[in-house]
Amino acid sequence: MNLRPLLLTTALALLLAGCRAPEPTITPVPATPAPPSTRAPPTVEPTNTAVAGHVQPPVVAGSFYPADPTQLMAMVDALLADAERLPGRPIALLAPHAGYIYSGPVAAQAFRQVEGETYEVVVVVGTNHRRAFFDQVAVYPDGAFATPLGEIPIDKGLAAELIAAHDRIVSERDVFAGEHSLEVELPFLQRTLPGRPIVPVMVGAPSWENVVALSDALVEVLDGRDALIVASSDLSHYPSYQDAVAVDGELLEAVMTMDPELARSTIERLMESGVPGLATCACGEGPLLVAMRAAAGLGANRARVIDYKNSGDTPAGDRDRVVGYAAVMFWQAAEDNGEGDSRRPPAAPAALSPLAPLSPGDQSTMLVLARETLERFLTTSSFPPFSPGSDGLQQLRGVFVTLRQEGELRGCRGSLVGQLSLYLEVQRSAVSAALNDPRFPPVVADELPELHLEISVLGPLEPITDVTTIQVGTHGLLVAKGDRQGVLLLQVPVERGWDRDQSLVEVCRKAGLPDDAWRSSDLFRFTAEVLDEP
Repeated sequence: MNLRPLLLTTALALLLAGCRAPEPTITPVPATPAPPSTRAPPTVEPTNTAVAGHVQPPVVAGSFYPADPTQLMAMVDALLADAERLPGRPIALLAPHAGYIYSGPVAAQAFRQVEGETYEVVVVVGTNHRRAFFDQVAVYPDGAFATPLGEIPIDKGLAAELIAAHDRIVSERDVFAGEHSLEVELPFLQRTLPGRPIVPVMVGAPSWENVVALSDALVEVLDGRDALIVASSDLSHYPSYQDAVAVDGELLEAVMTMDPELARSTIERLMESGVPGLATCACGEGPLLVAMRAAAGLGANRARVIDYKNSGDTPAGDRDRVVGYAAVMFWQAAEDNGEGDSRRPPAAPAALSPLAPLSPGDQSTMLVLARETLERFLTTSSFPPFSPGSDGLQQLRGVFVTLRQEGELRGCRGSLVGQLSLYLEVQRSAVSAALNDPRFPPVVADELPELHLEISVLGPLEPITDVTTIQVGTHGLLVAKGDRQGVLLLQVPVERGWDRDQSLVEVCRKAGLPDDAWRSSDLFRFTAEVLDEP
């Protein structure tokens, strides 16, 4: 029997972070009070222009990021608090634009570099996903863009100058309708640069003519202004994890040279190289090349990859089909000021380690991580950052997390076969047990002190040909027939006082099958290391 389709349907189903796949099945928590923050309240006041004209409403609030303003503010602030401030004042940034549960940590690393700075205006350059036949550059001429955190006014005067700078740059509102690539950057700007007006720009096609026209226009109109350029782009779409690391690494090495023509030719070469599943190297190729060229024209002489990850590095992803994300800054620095090597490529994420017993240290770490993940996610809808300190936490193993309240089951979810590093499986299984078990209402933060956590780290599945080899308390069970399947963790029969025969009946009942269906079904056993909180 081919186990993979069966196991993937049993595993926790999570969507990829792509431009067209915004919403994971780990659902955001209900709005809760935000933790104390030193950042300004989310109200945004105009600085040099009044809000007049059409207000562009948010279109991906509630899918790419929380729609509730308190919850959104808590999430963005938590992600920014995780990020590190590096030397250098950016002239331009590259930031990703997928759902925050995937790309939010990387985006926060980009926007952390400008927090509290004195920029007068921000030009946000998005990429066109929706208007296939629009091949120019569009500017939103006036009014405001709205997010759940309020309205951000558009610098009408600067927008008009940009439109007048080249005949390929046009005033066109319709291109922005329904588009997420620009919108997803705005809540981060509202928390790091509150009150700054923006100029929204959309690159319709990544042609070299558009790149030159827009970058030259930006250099012309921004010369003498204290302005920031934000380019919105994800990187590789839909290759495997390891292929994404290789493809994105090559492109970022080209970006580090600050030569946009080299970056463009690198994209062309990689797209022709036959990497399986590779749909694009950068969905925002146009914004990326514009930012590189305009930043250099405005004085940038250094570039740095601040952070790189792909969706397979997040608890919400998988490693078969991933999307890459990078945070890059371009700035002006003296060559001898010790601000870092602009040519440094990103470090490749660690490979998965072979199956091995868990050390006592790893067991304790996973229990602490599971609870910290619940505490963080139930208050901010984001996962806490974590760097595995041992090979054991990089294993590819199935995981179930069980929650109990006063001895009674409160949630249990997980996967029989690991898709990600073990620590990531623990994080997503913990959140799914709290929020996605259909037998129970979602857990809320106030319940956490009453919950007891248990983690089952599974061994490989073994087909059963002789049921007398099943040992109660040693083996968990999986039964599958057609589209029905049931799982019994090894500790359940012990808790319920079931013998082997009753365990077989109960696993069939969990699958919605007749009590004796195990005789004519696919039957598997597995061992597990069961970790209990003290």
